[in-house]
Amino acid sequence: MIRVLIVDDHEMVRMGLSAYLEAQPDIQVVGEASNGREAVRLAQETKPDVILMDLVMEPMDGVEATKEICRVLENPKIIVLTSFIDDDKVYPVMEAGALSYLLKTSKASEIARAIRAAMKGESVLEAKVTGKMLSQMRRNKDAKPHESLTPREMEILRLIAEGKTNQEIADTLFITVKTVKTHITNILSKLEVDDRTQAAIYAHRNKLVE
Repeated sequence: MIRVLIVDDHEMVRMGLSAYLEAQPDIQVVGEASNGREAVRLAQETKPDVILMDLVMEPMDGVEATKEICRVLENPKIIVLTSFIDDDKVYPVMEAGALSYLLKTSKASEIARAIRAAMKGESVLEAKVTGKMLSQMRRNKDAKPHESLTPREMEILRLIAEGKTNQEIADTLFITVKTVKTHITNILSKLEVDDRTQAAIYAHRNKLVE
């Protein structure tokens, strides 16, 4: 029996999904949540095999709920079920750990099939989502490492390239040395270099400093 948790802020959607899924011989609905916060709590309590996750909810949306559930549960199988297919919805939730992405226009039978596929570790993606993910992968492949730096990290990288010490960087940006060290750790990781010297060389080689 596949244990499913339904997360959606519309009661009628939850009722409809629950009624259909409960009629399946191999699926059991173990809980319903109306927002991300409830979803995290119920996921920990019921330990579902599969979670159907809406995205736009208050006080915690589906992206944040997915992140939190992936943090507190081991290998959760989360199927996004939403009306939205915008870039700012698709990429964050898939990066957060969602396995599949379906639209609410999907047939009930397709949702059931996605649930069964999830149990095998298989992803089911709306065709438009597949196209978006492939485009994103191509962009990521062509992107240079420094393009993943945040504005603050880029600022610190330039100061490193200018030969500034951690204390000098902290004084310049009005932040603590501890914060500077945390940023530098992230910078080295993103640039895939071993130390400050290599980071500085990278910055000059890629003309990130004048």
